[in-house]
Amino acid sequence: MVYTKSMQKIATRVFIWASVAFGILGLILVLTGTDPGDNSSVFATVVSRLFQATVFIILPSFGLSVAGKYLKK
Repeated sequence: MVYTKSMQKIATRVFIWASVAFGILGLILVLTGTDPGDNSSVFATVVSRLFQATVFIILPSFGLSVAGKYLKK
């Protein structure tokens, strides 16, 4: 049960930091006018891929964080 609590804390921290990164990258996409489907520049490609990668970090970490609450019974 100790591992579940520490895993939940780690998953929650990952979720928080990934959410912050998602927000920052989203603002960069909006402020620079970069279209996620536009591959005209290296900057646009990198920011778009990082933005998409944060989604794949946020979803599992959120699931682990929530599951940790129910696993500690």
